[in-house]
Amino acid sequence: MFEKILIANRGEIALRILRACRELGVKTVAVHSEADADAKYVRLADESVCIGPPPSAHSYLNVPAIISAAEVTDAEAIHPGYGFLSENADFAERVEKSGFVFIGPRPDTIRMMGDKVSAKIAMQKAGVPVVPGVEGSLPDDPQEIIRIARSIGYPVIIKAAGGGGGRGMRVVYTEAALLNAVSTTRGEAGAAFGNPTVYMEKYLENPRHIEVQVLADEHRNAVSLGTRDCSMQRRHQKIIEEAPAPGLTPREMTRIGDRCAEACRKIGYRGAGTFEFLYEKGEFFFIEMNTRVQVEHPVTEMITGIDIVQMQLRIAAGEKMPFRQRDIEFRGHSIECRINAEHPFKFTPSPGRITSWHVPGGPGIRVDSHVFANYLVPPYYDSLIGKLIAYGDTREQAFARMRIALSEMVVEGILTNLPLHQELMADREFIRGGTNIHYLEQKLAQAGRVD
Repeated sequence: MFEKILIANRGEIALRILRACRELGVKTVAVHSEADADAKYVRLADESVCIGPPPSAHSYLNVPAIISAAEVTDAEAIHPGYGFLSENADFAERVEKSGFVFIGPRPDTIRMMGDKVSAKIAMQKAGVPVVPGVEGSLPDDPQEIIRIARSIGYPVIIKAAGGGGGRGMRVVYTEAALLNAVSTTRGEAGAAFGNPTVYMEKYLENPRHIEVQVLADEHRNAVSLGTRDCSMQRRHQKIIEEAPAPGLTPREMTRIGDRCAEACRKIGYRGAGTFEFLYEKGEFFFIEMNTRVQVEHPVTEMITGIDIVQMQLRIAAGEKMPFRQRDIEFRGHSIECRINAEHPFKFTPSPGRITSWHVPGGPGIRVDSHVFANYLVPPYYDSLIGKLIAYGDTREQAFARMRIALSEMVVEGILTNLPLHQELMADREFIRGGTNIHYLEQKLAQAGRVD
């Protein structure tokens, strides 16, 4: 095991990684921007290094500064968390060339799975079901683009090969709108991701968003840790996740989990990862793989008892995973609410000072947050300030505990999305299970709560 690692991130995930390290007896280095100098994880770390001013481009995305911080503190490895540089293959390559261990997949794996076109091709070869669509990127010939769309059938969706986070995609319902949509998406993709390549898929009208958590080590052992349902979204951003995904049969979950684990072995995957699928009418369709730890990893930890972040560290250190697929047991149900500093229905950011902060407790309740009373939420980063997780022997019990926890949680001084979560926890359709990815936005539109 490493003696010291550098945490190249901020917020709740930085604190989560730090706690995993402390439990393993690993020393930590926290890097931070000037805006995060007084953060909880910075104070708790064994060492800290300021890597730049508040804007992330000059701090958390500043690769030379992060590498230098690892060098001056004699860190052995770098954990990227999620977001920022976590899926940047060039960063992973730079880390390894500088003599450090990157706690994540190999750079070539990140590069392959980060490009949606090459990822889809790799998954097809590995036997993972994909959304019907064109193999590879779209050609330049307008007539060929029209032919491809006709063969797939409308509606279709144009996606940026290098996109993510709900950006770089456009739904097309008619042939008249097709070529303009392709041209516009190419332009946006080039500007936003530095890669104008786009591809086309069948647009599924009412799918659920279901994902499969995997772990794989250097010794060809790969396991699935089950499913999560992440369909409760707004603007393609998840706000509630639960595990296991409700309404799936044990056979369906085993089948898709085994395929994902086998795909990891075929591509030589290393570390934690997540296969994301659209699920409609009993069929799974691969859309992308996240080559990092997910925001929603706690719900999987709660139903498996496996510490995913610690496993990332052990795998990166070259250890064998201490379990096989037959050893994985799924118990109970878990749900996570992302607590964001934002207007609960307009979703506009709400940075500022938190004057009062009280988190709930009780059986089955977990809170992952770096926030405290008098904490100043900076305006420069994502609005996530914490995650409220509830576990129960049954889905009903997990929901009941979440409702109680939400009623106890107090955040004053800024706006948060707690009222939205409270409303959703009482929503009949959500409680029944199986709502699709459009449900929340349709619900808000019907209530006249969106622009």
